[in-house]
Amino acid sequence: MHTISEEVSGGRRRRREHSAEFKAQVVAACSAPGVSSAAVAMAHGLNPNLARRWVREAERCDGGVLVKAANSVVPTAFVPVQLPPAQAVPTDIRVELRRGPIAISVSWPCTAASQCAAWMRELLR
Repeated sequence: MHTISEEVSGGRRRRREHSAEFKAQVVAACSAPGVSSAAVAMAHGLNPNLARRWVREAERCDGGVLVKAANSVVPTAFVPVQLPPAQAVPTDIRVELRRGPIAISVSWPCTAASQCAAWMRELLR
């Protein structure tokens, strides 16, 4: 039984050709801090060795197409973020316990949170 799919016409596989823009995009993604070049390569369907080779070529190339395109792919800019107004910090811990028909409501100062936790452990034992 022949399980290998039929070869490409002519019996030879063709090499994939990638555009300079695609290479620049991969190089820029690999150059980001804290990013694994192997992960970037696999996410783009490439062999990690190929992506590493493109990065090395881009580092060696002074003023080449890859370096210029890689620098223009990831623009850096300051983006101001509006934070919501600060909310008041609660001063009390409010606990409501129900066990069967009995309900207990307790208000405890936040400064004594560890004592509140100890009390609740003893109560719920």
